[in-house]
Amino acid sequence: MSNSSLKAPFQYERIPIENITTDNKKKAKNMGATLKRIWNYLAVEKAKLTLVILMVMASSGLALLGPFLVGMAIDDFIVMQQTAGLGMLLISLIVVYLFHSLSIFLQNFWMIGIAQNTVYTLRKDLFKQFHRLPISYFDKRQHGELMSRLTNDIDNVNNTLNQSVIQIFSSILTLVGTIAVMLYLSPILTVVTMSVVPVMFFAMKWITKRTGPLYKLQQRKLGEVNGYVEEIVSGQHVVKTYSQEDMVIGQFEQRNNELKNTGFWALAISGLIPKVMNMLNFLSFGLIALIGGILVIVYDQQLVTVGTIVIFTEYARQFTRPLNELSNQFNVLLSAIAGAERVFNVMDETQEEMDETKAIEISSTNGNIKFEHVSFGYEETKILNNISFEAQTGETVAFVGHTGAGKTTIINLISRFYNYDEGKITLDGVDIKNIKRSSLREQMAFVLQDSFLFHGTIRDNIRYGRLEATDKEVENAAKDANAHDFIVKLPNGYDTILDQDGSGISQGQKQLLTIARALLAEPSILILDEATSNIDTITELKIQDALERLMAGRTSFVIAHRLNTIQEANTIIMLEHGEIIEKGDHEQLIKQKGHYYQLYKGQLN
Repeated sequence: MSNSSLKAPFQYERIPIENITTDNKKKAKNMGATLKRIWNYLAVEKAKLTLVILMVMASSGLALLGPFLVGMAIDDFIVMQQTAGLGMLLISLIVVYLFHSLSIFLQNFWMIGIAQNTVYTLRKDLFKQFHRLPISYFDKRQHGELMSRLTNDIDNVNNTLNQSVIQIFSSILTLVGTIAVMLYLSPILTVVTMSVVPVMFFAMKWITKRTGPLYKLQQRKLGEVNGYVEEIVSGQHVVKTYSQEDMVIGQFEQRNNELKNTGFWALAISGLIPKVMNMLNFLSFGLIALIGGILVIVYDQQLVTVGTIVIFTEYARQFTRPLNELSNQFNVLLSAIAGAERVFNVMDETQEEMDETKAIEISSTNGNIKFEHVSFGYEETKILNNISFEAQTGETVAFVGHTGAGKTTIINLISRFYNYDEGKITLDGVDIKNIKRSSLREQMAFVLQDSFLFHGTIRDNIRYGRLEATDKEVENAAKDANAHDFIVKLPNGYDTILDQDGSGISQGQKQLLTIARALLAEPSILILDEATSNIDTITELKIQDALERLMAGRTSFVIAHRLNTIQEANTIIMLEHGEIIEKGDHEQLIKQKGHYYQLYKGQLN
């Protein structure tokens, strides 16, 4: 990367706002629905919300009472030069402000509890939704971007509930109360004070029209940055292996720059609000002082008193302050709505198809699986065409073929990650669509090419196959998987903590742990997807030995590219472009001297 491409710190590239693409129509369409759904979560806390509203009303009323008492002190005591009763009025003023502070504390305290409970439920519902979505949903999206929905977007909603909801409601009450008291005291000065409102309205309309879409875009860009970071951090070995550090830094800089520019314009434009409000506030003060002073002099305090002018200068501040807060909080609210929309978009995604009404539970199975003229396609692309075969109880069926031939798709259909379009798949004579997914998958175990381990102890990773298993059963499964010997040599044995990527142990050892997990599950149906690929010869022998124990007496489906690992399979199915072109055992296919023979001969050479 050339030095010329680097920019000095804090050197903002102020791109024209018209160059930033936003989706205004979508925002306008979904805002009301999003607010309604947020309210549905808040409504659970109606009792606390009632207390909060009462405290907000109290604090707003007390905030109006304070300046009124100050005006009374000026007109009734200071101007009249009377001291009797002034002390009591001052004590009352102190009590008013003390209770005002207490009411603000209570409303904030209760609202924090409401916000935390609401966000807890929202986060829980979103996490549950993740587990209801089909595998295809995760295949099409960056995991980091989805993580951003669960963290950044929900935190945005949390911050808004903690701060903005009370502020908005309080501002509205204060605004209404201030106008009512001002009209009571002096309609003339009320009109003077209100004269700045049209200017405020058009200024706020101009600002919020631009900041709303920008805040929504900022949330999307933040999700993209998080997704990219998660992807690159997970693939650090590949990045460093191919020396692509400069490339990924450049790509990150581009995404980070887009986020920076979006955030810059959102904050820069919303930052105009307090400046405009302060200017109009000062203008309002000047008009009140000028016109009020003229009225006092001309009419000798018959229309307006000195105390009334003092009250109005304070109420003018209280009048513009709620407008200022409403404008500021409106921008924050727009940002929260943008985050909430992203959360609800996930929650509205089509869930994995519900089990059929008459779907049954199965506690055990013989593992007899039969495909009858099955066809399937992803969206409009046909992947499998007229597939028929049968795996008898305890048999091993292996699938071979070039990448994209349909091997993994068949496995996805067996496990019902996808539903087939045509034909029929049966388990022990029962259509698998009539078996509950959870019940079907409980009869299966998977050993995949990429052995996934969770953050936790080795013992817990093995026990994931059957949570109620005892420590002794876990250790026996590890022994059968040829994993016990290397586990006990680790510093903490079975209590050794593993990261998600299984750092500290080899790829082969991770695979042995996944085999132990499958053994502990005691499945009737076993699925192996390149379980011995990229493994050294010695470890491969251990894995093959463990797999033989695992496959014994179980119906097994094996995807393999190395044909020497599947020569003992009862049936080998050769796939090409989603169709079966050859089928038989190893000896039969070799004698046919067809595609399988050519592939096998090529691997020997």
